[in-house]
Amino acid sequence: MTDAPIPPVLGIDDLGPDTQPVAYEVTDGTAYVTLNRPDFRNAQNSVMTYSLDNAFIKAVEDPDVRVIVLRANGKHFSAGHDIGTTERDHHVQYTNRASIWWDHTTRGGGDRRLARETEVYVQMCRRWREIPKPMIAQVHGACIAGGLMLAWVCDFIVASDDAFFSDPVVKMGIPGVEYFAHAFVLGPRRAKEILYTGRRFGAAEALDWGMLNHVVPRDELQAKVDEIAGEIKGMPPFGLTLAKKVINSNEDQMGLQTSLDTAFGWHMFSHSANAEPDDTDSFSASLGGMDARSMRDSANKGNTDTNKES
Repeated sequence: MTDAPIPPVLGIDDLGPDTQPVAYEVTDGTAYVTLNRPDFRNAQNSVMTYSLDNAFIKAVEDPDVRVIVLRANGKHFSAGHDIGTTERDHHVQYTNRASIWWDHTTRGGGDRRLARETEVYVQMCRRWREIPKPMIAQVHGACIAGGLMLAWVCDFIVASDDAFFSDPVVKMGIPGVEYFAHAFVLGPRRAKEILYTGRRFGAAEALDWGMLNHVVPRDELQAKVDEIAGEIKGMPPFGLTLAKKVINSNEDQMGLQTSLDTAFGWHMFSHSANAEPDDTDSFSASLGGMDARSMRDSANKGNTDTNKES
């Protein structure tokens, strides 16, 4: 827990082109939702999560918005969940929106963690996956762990050639991030490779494996995203909504939702297993003794990665 002041969640009417931790603007029918915690590599605290949700609500309710682009300010798309900044707010109560659950701050042990992670991680991502307008993730730099979850709920992922990806949480004794869509977006064998080794994989590999739609030079990224958005906006909006529902339903029939439930159960068990040896519910124990710095310092960049994090 930190004594630093936690900024408030941005309401729908608070969002603007320069607001933090999420910025919002609309140009020619495209809503640009921008992760805007660059000093923290866009690590996701709950304030960001709920501000993002309000930005998506604003875009969905605006009849002039035809496409939503999720992008980021700063050097990186997202370093994942906030596990160590001065604005980490796991101990703060926010009104639940993605699930019907009790206040996690009034509970202890696994009950507390299950309540919070159900709300801000699994159910929020499921909620965003069903947004009835096309969504494009515009990814550059690092897209790590929880950053993957944000990208994966979008319909398109377009990345710059300097982008790199990983889900290194097996280092914590945890099977993977909470929204566990790995086998669906990477295929089972590639999913095992990145989880078993903890290594990064670059944009070229991610494109080859089918996780990305396009990879372009960094200075061409925005133009490529806008080009795709322009093509989408030429299609009937309701037809796009129905197409999205059909494809998502196909994926669900292949077992995505059941897989998410199963994986999240093992995810929660792993937190408890980590905490059990010394009979403590401490945050450090539940992450296998790892923190943001040790995760960064132990990163396995793999033999094929040529990107250097700065």
